[in-house]
Amino acid sequence: MALVRTLDSYVLENSAEWARLEELVEQANKKRYKLQGPELDELLNRYQRASAHLSHVRSTYADPQVTARLTRVVAGARAVIYGTQPRAGGAIRTFFGSTFPAAVWSARRFIVVSALAFFLPAIATGVWIANSDAALNAAAPPALRESYIQNDFEAYYSSAPAAEFATEVLVNNIYVSFLAFVIGIAWAVPTIAILAFNGANIGVAAGLFHAAGEAPKFWGLILPHGLLEITAIVVAGGAGMQMGWALINPGDRARSEALVNEAQRAASIVIGLILVFICAGLIEGFVTPSPLDTWARVSIGVAAFCAFWSYVLALGPSAVALGHTGSITQNAVVRIEPADTSR
Repeated sequence: MALVRTLDSYVLENSAEWARLEELVEQANKKRYKLQGPELDELLNRYQRASAHLSHVRSTYADPQVTARLTRVVAGARAVIYGTQPRAGGAIRTFFGSTFPAAVWSARRFIVVSALAFFLPAIATGVWIANSDAALNAAAPPALRESYIQNDFEAYYSSAPAAEFATEVLVNNIYVSFLAFVIGIAWAVPTIAILAFNGANIGVAAGLFHAAGEAPKFWGLILPHGLLEITAIVVAGGAGMQMGWALINPGDRARSEALVNEAQRAASIVIGLILVFICAGLIEGFVTPSPLDTWARVSIGVAAFCAFWSYVLALGPSAVALGHTGSITQNAVVRIEPADTSR
């Protein structure tokens, strides 16, 4: 009964605000009625608060009736606010200023799972090979290990002209991430398998270098581009998992509706990650094989990694709090014209 009273109290406290938002939406939808500047401001503010209320009700109470009402209210307001097509420049600003960071922030729990799926096999494999002669010999014969550590691994990053190599890396990384994203609809097993496989490959290389006493060489080559590159792969895997989870646990939505909603949010993440992969590819093509000192190359990788997560953490939570869902269909710019006071 305590939960019912708490929900009733929450509805009583906010129902007048929801009703006012419904009234503004109804006025905006009437023919020949045009909301003026102050009313548009009010509509936007109330829409943002109602979106936050909807998120709270879904996560705390899971009450189908209240959730359905709030969903209708928020959807109606969204249709009014985002009903017009934005200009290209405004759409890009909104996407990278709100939509993409909101989508990544909303998927944070799944990104954590994705990171564990990648790094646990990487760490386990690396530690095993570095500390077990049997595992080391099973990984590769001595002559092959020597060639790999002394020449092949480093030569890979100079195997083609920088621009060509960066393009090849970009295409390969997008393919791996897209695969992890798309098969996320089957939830954990396929996505985790892809992430674990790629993580284990990194672990094998790290283990070989550590066993040979060449750890600084390995980290000096992998960290400049790898910090950002692996981040993008892990985020893409998390987006795929979130999409698949919508089929398993759709909440108060129909499974088809839940899948569409999460697919739209995941699409924002995949589109945004293309720019991240371009940056990682440029670093791998031009910085990793460069004659710069190891500390300088690693510093560039650390800076790129910190810049990405600072951007997400700075903009993501605030964008969600303002009502941005991260859905690609919400990528629009609200242009509020001032009221005409000349009359």
